Amino acid sequence: MIDNKNVVVIGAGIAGLTSAAILSKLGFSVSVIESHKQAGGCAGTFKRKGYVFDVGATQVAGIEKGGIHERIFKFLQIDIPDATILDPSCVVDLDDGNNPISIWYDKSKWMSERESQFPGSKRFWQLCSLIHESNWQFANKNPVLPLRNFWDFSQFSKAINFRNILTGILLKSTMFDLLRICGADRDERLINFLNLQLKLYSQESVYKTAALYGCTVLQMSQKPHGLWHLKESMQVLSSSLEKSLRATNAKICFNQKVNSLEFDPKSRLWKIISLKGKKLIDHYAHDVVYSPPPQGLLNILVDKTDNYLRYKKRLEELPEPSGALVLYSALKSESLQMVGSNHYQFVSKDLGSLFLSFSNDGDGRAPNGEITLIASMFTSTKDWFDLAKDQYVLKKNEYLQRISKAIEDKFKISPHNWTHRELSTPLSFERWTNRPKGIVGGLGQNPDVFGVFGLSSRTPFKGLWLCGDSIYPGEGTAGVSQSALMVSKQILASKGINNFNL
Repeated sequence: MIDNKNVVVIGAGIAGLTSAAILSKLGFSVSVIESHKQAGGCAGTFKRKGYVFDVGATQVAGIEKGGIHERIFKFLQIDIPDATILDPSCVVDLDDGNNPISIWYDKSKWMSERESQFPGSKRFWQLCSLIHESNWQFANKNPVLPLRNFWDFSQFSKAINFRNILTGILLKSTMFDLLRICGADRDERLINFLNLQLKLYSQESVYKTAALYGCTVLQMSQKPHGLWHLKESMQVLSSSLEKSLRATNAKICFNQKVNSLEFDPKSRLWKIISLKGKKLIDHYAHDVVYSPPPQGLLNILVDKTDNYLRYKKRLEELPEPSGALVLYSALKSESLQMVGSNHYQFVSKDLGSLFLSFSNDGDGRAPNGEITLIASMFTSTKDWFDLAKDQYVLKKNEYLQRISKAIEDKFKISPHNWTHRELSTPLSFERWTNRPKGIVGGLGQNPDVFGVFGLSSRTPFKGLWLCGDSIYPGEGTAGVSQSALMVSKQILASKGINNFNL
């Protein structure tokens, strides 16, 4: 007999696993359906010829004391993975003849760095810090956004304070608006730096990134928060969550791709049909949590009502997300000069922004004497899906060589020092993660889709919920975990349980 505490979670990325683990720990009967053979999604890993590569995410926020991962893992009674603080979190080279910018963990060091690199920007950074602190106080009280009913509003009202009301004036403002307020809007070097960093975390430029979002992500590298490098690989996050799920007897169904999702008004249950090989498998639940990009819902949701047509229009009108080209490679350790961080971002005149992630000696990602190097750049998904096979292979090889050459030139690396190289495209990401068109990150966090104006985790269909990087507060393992906690609270409230907090 299926009771009203039966939940099916679609997708075993960090968001899906986290919501599943929380609900299972609270006594729900939970099944997770994952199309891949392993969990993790964009925060997963793959092995190749003795190397371990992080698929997408290469750094983690929120595992410090009081951080979202630390709070959730403590509730689940599982250990926080071993990690080291990234200090600096990233070195940013604008290729403008000036020294690269080091983003330090220590607040005073970062303050000195930014004031020497961007003279006259002090007021801008002070305003960013004030907004960040206000946002952090708000987020730590686990509000539900956007507001869709009275219960959502009650959670919101508990989280908000006078400072949030003041910063709320900036709801429709962009990061460029803040620059203009502070008289820093003509500092081209500062704008170039912000464009590089914001594109990584918001999918938007300084001219389009919501001010309330941008201020938060720009300050996450500093104490008491920080960005972290996980020992072994990013996979340890999902492995820890899997451990919690198995301890509570939740089911994890790998190699099953959801074929259809339909609500049966007679039984008042959702019927989820998944395909494993050639076998169709039926799952039933009162609640379904969909954690992949919401655009994928249109491929599986079976509904003929006007409600569906309105929601379809809403999803189709979402901004076009980005894709990525990612070079997964390895080098002899001695061939790479010290770069000062596990992450390095630089501007290539040929390719634009390249973001590099390096492994550490002994962290389990490469044999002794070698390091892995993951280099990524944004690309339009539309540029890759309509190519003939020979055109695709040619274009892919061309970009592999161009990205490799840009790295060789930047760090004076001999082509003979590569020990492994392969390139993934949006097609690769689609096959690996089952994300439509291989999109990376979530929605671009412009003022029209951020926070109260964003896509709700509560869909128009009773018992169908969303979480993940397109839902407040946005991308990254910390962001998607926050969205998983939010959707878990909403499901609990729908069952009359209103006192759950972490």
